[in-house]
Amino acid sequence: MSESIQLIFATALFLITYVLIISEKIHRTVAALVGASLMALTKIIGLEEVVNAIDFNTIGLLVGMMMIVGITRRTGIFEYLAIKAAKSSKGDPIEIIASLALITAILSAFLDNVTTVLLIVPVTFAITKKLECNPLPFLIAEIIASNIGGTATLIGDPPNIMIGSATGLGFMDFIFNLTPAIVVIYVITIFCIQLIYRKQLVAKPELQAVIVQINEKDEIKDANLLLKCLVVITLTVLGFVLHQYVHLESSVIALSGASLLLLVTRDDPEHSLQSVEWPVIFFFIGLFVLVGALEKVGVIEVMAKWSLEVTGGKILPTAMLVLWLSAIASAFVDNIPFVATMIPLIQDMGRLGDIPDLNILWWALSLGACLGGNGTAIGASANVVVIGMAEKKGLFISFINYMKVAFPLMIMSIVISSGYLILWYFLHTTLAMFITLGIATVLVILLKQLAKMLIEHK
Repeated sequence: MSESIQLIFATALFLITYVLIISEKIHRTVAALVGASLMALTKIIGLEEVVNAIDFNTIGLLVGMMMIVGITRRTGIFEYLAIKAAKSSKGDPIEIIASLALITAILSAFLDNVTTVLLIVPVTFAITKKLECNPLPFLIAEIIASNIGGTATLIGDPPNIMIGSATGLGFMDFIFNLTPAIVVIYVITIFCIQLIYRKQLVAKPELQAVIVQINEKDEIKDANLLLKCLVVITLTVLGFVLHQYVHLESSVIALSGASLLLLVTRDDPEHSLQSVEWPVIFFFIGLFVLVGALEKVGVIEVMAKWSLEVTGGKILPTAMLVLWLSAIASAFVDNIPFVATMIPLIQDMGRLGDIPDLNILWWALSLGACLGGNGTAIGASANVVVIGMAEKKGLFISFINYMKVAFPLMIMSIVISSGYLILWYFLHTTLAMFITLGIATVLVILLKQLAKMLIEHK
């Protein structure tokens, strides 16, 4: 097969696979594996190149964290935190929506987004039922908070895991460079949701009192297991903080944490491995092979050259292109295959263009891909899962109704991200971080005062 035919065939096969993934007519894992198999069968990519294309650091990090979360969730700690947050709000729906969203965002920064919403949503339904409130505002807030929170850290969202693995950027790099922007975006977004749904966020005083009386300690199923899990999680997070300084891959930290937890809990490995979402793991493997084939035949290089021509090779316009393209695309297609395609594209842009520092492009890709998923009901896995859980409870959230609220909020978050990246470019990391955190602090104070005024006005 000639090089030109290989290029055309590989591109066509990739696009067909992508369409099948988006359409959901075939399970996305099956589509990715079939596409990868055809790339290998037609000798577009050889066996050695297949192995080299698979990012085993990403795979190891996902497997390790899934095992840790799978064991920890049996303790009931996540339900405990959700109920504790609701009680601290004294049963006030406006305060509860902020508390549950905050718990969701924080957990999503360290756990898989889907796992987080699977744990928080059932508690949300129980709380809103006791308050006789419409659960819709709470669910939308939790969907959006899960995607915002996941953007803040290396391990919070699969796109960040992939970016970190491909670039060598560490846990603290993501914290320092993305968390300041995420704090601002989170505060403004949740305040907007409270404002949009303020008329629905009301409950009778006697119902609020019922929430305060719930005993959150009843949710803890195994205190001994919880202690062991918390110790191992603390050590694992500490490992993530230090991994780039001690020159250890993040996958080594995650798998070591999972192994230690298996050892101290004496948990059955077969049972623990069942908590790993193997379809997700093999979906990643298929994608890595597909993108590796595109890279081999030269498609990625062609796209990189086109992007540099559009932006003139200037770093800031290129960052804006990556940010907005990622956000709009990720609102309508799965952000994982999109990011898998964009990573080698950005690497080629750095190689072909006069771009001294690619980091701003990686932050643009992360912010766009992770936050863009908030735009529509199918933009991220957490969105689909929560909407499916709502339907089982008799609450139908249509694509249009979700988009009416979420898409403008997503655009707002990307506008804020654009401003942050411009600030980052001109002032660079440290100064930008302190300025943004200062702005975030002022915003928190102002928005709390506005929220109080709204409550008093009602």
